[in-house]
Amino acid sequence: MSKLTLDRILQSQGIGTRKYCRTLIVDDEITINGEVINDYREKIETDGLIFTLFGEEWQYREHVYIALHKPPNIECSRKPSHHPGVLTILPEEFTWRDLQPVGRLDHDTTGLLLMSDDGSFIHAQSSPKRHVPKIYVATTHDPVTPELVAQLLSGVQLNDEPAPLAAVSCKMVDTHHIEIVLEQGKYHQVKRMLVAAGNHCTALERTAIGGLTLAALALDEGDWCYLEPEQLALLVPA
Repeated sequence: MSKLTLDRILQSQGIGTRKYCRTLIVDDEITINGEVINDYREKIETDGLIFTLFGEEWQYREHVYIALHKPPNIECSRKPSHHPGVLTILPEEFTWRDLQPVGRLDHDTTGLLLMSDDGSFIHAQSSPKRHVPKIYVATTHDPVTPELVAQLLSGVQLNDEPAPLAAVSCKMVDTHHIEIVLEQGKYHQVKRMLVAAGNHCTALERTAIGGLTLAALALDEGDWCYLEPEQLALLVPA
């Protein structure tokens, strides 16, 4: 059980600066259990807390964990260089909360992207020691062949890697789509592996991380959702 002053609670949820949050409270904009709370110094129990601001209900979350169906031409960076950053397609409170991508997808790669303001979670999910499988579906320039699948499974040599890199699993989806499962997170890995195997990628989508699938989340491009404990559990390798 944890109690915080109401202004700290609002600030922690990404509503704005402490000064702005105090103004909202003093102006009778915050309701808890149907009661207007206008003393920003009042300490409130955060466990299970739901408050109302401007007629909208907010659930208190110590940390946020979200899944985003990343669209194309979006950079996974808080300081993008050539395309809009991923935070531009999310609610403003996430910027205030210092939400960060968990790993990266190239600007032209679509699919499942995790984001959080929990540094320990980000570090754990990004660590190669965890061997979390990630599933990608690549659209290929040339037809997919059994030989291509076999090469990716046996390993291909990339220029800056000391040893060949192999897919955990790989299968043909149709004539120009191939599903590749990787545990590493090397730079442009799927694209470079396909080039090394004699083909190349014209589009790429990440469809799953661990047991968490984009299909199960049912998110359209650009949509997002909070991840609840049962969904976060799917990210842990079996």
